[in-house]
Amino acid sequence: MASTTVGDVLPTGGRVFTSIPDLFFIPEFVFGGLVWMLVASTGVEHENPMGWVMFVSVFCFVMTTLWFFIFLCGCNRSSSWPALDVGYHFVATVFYLGASVPLAFITVLEGQVLALVSGLNSDLLIEARKTYKLHIAAVVMSYLATLFYFMHTIFSAIRWKRS
Repeated sequence: MASTTVGDVLPTGGRVFTSIPDLFFIPEFVFGGLVWMLVASTGVEHENPMGWVMFVSVFCFVMTTLWFFIFLCGCNRSSSWPALDVGYHFVATVFYLGASVPLAFITVLEGQVLALVSGLNSDLLIEARKTYKLHIAAVVMSYLATLFYFMHTIFSAIRWKRS
């Protein structure tokens, strides 16, 4: 029985686009970038956890981009890379889950406030409704990013255990 080497386990170059855990890089980019843009377009207030959401989305976007290019260029040939891949995606999953829950909580609170003042029709209320809708979209994208990072973690762990 032939032994499996790291070269057989981790894809490089164009094979990154055809292997299952690494194919998740694309939706991680898309949904993570959308969270970043949606939250940034509403403004970040220091009194609420939106700063943490912004940190997570920017950090994961930059690190996933770096990780993707490492895989694309073939710099992932050492035996420690499968474990590092699992570790990074686990951290990203925990970070995104830790950002998604407060983001959803803030969005629910915004919805309750808007429901209380729904009879008013001012420019401030129109802007608040717009922000609320953007936060709803950000919550959905944040949970989707969490899901893709989680799936990447699981499939990377399976790949790591096979190596």
